[in-house]
Amino acid sequence: MRCWPAVAEADVASCTDYDPAVLLYSMGVSVDGYIADRDGSFGWDAPSDELFAFHLARVRGLGAHLCGRRLYETMLPWETDPSLRDTELGAEFADVWSALPKVVFSRTLERVHGNARLAASSVAEEVATALKATDKDVEVGGAGLAAAAIELGLVDELRIFRIPIVVGGGTPYVPPVTEDILLDLVETRTFDSRVVYERYRRIPAESV
Repeated sequence: MRCWPAVAEADVASCTDYDPAVLLYSMGVSVDGYIADRDGSFGWDAPSDELFAFHLARVRGLGAHLCGRRLYETMLPWETDPSLRDTELGAEFADVWSALPKVVFSRTLERVHGNARLAASSVAEEVATALKATDKDVEVGGAGLAAAAIELGLVDELRIFRIPIVVGGGTPYVPPVTEDILLDLVETRTFDSRVVYERYRRIPAESV
């Protein structure tokens, strides 16, 4: 993976050069491991300016984003709603997100907007294409799509933003797996909002 952009290097002391262009999965997660509660809600806590700036730097360092329909539609207002540009951070994030190449996996959408296209191939093929096209990290998002990528062994890093709430059920961050996935905790950070960031790198089976 590549280090964060310069804006975040001071905050990411453990950042080290690794092989370029890894596939990562990053989401906000409840303490008990859910990205949405039993009602499908995930708006538990708006990010603080500190956390928002961290997300901005993280997304700026991506080469592409692969997402499911729901996540694509959730993020679409950053490209279409001018009110989200009312703050300096909001305007910066909107610019970065709008410019980021996106591949959308959907069985129902007929078209997408901006710098996005509908997936035309399998998850594995689209991941390979995205990684080949950039020397930056690529992110996969949306529970169903990420689950498929995890089950195929394609996800190299898990990046969790653990929000201090227990919701008791809902959509899990990771799917049930039939084999253990060994991880190395390579970075942690606690933000002023008490959100805890955990970054895990998958340990290849041949390394065990």
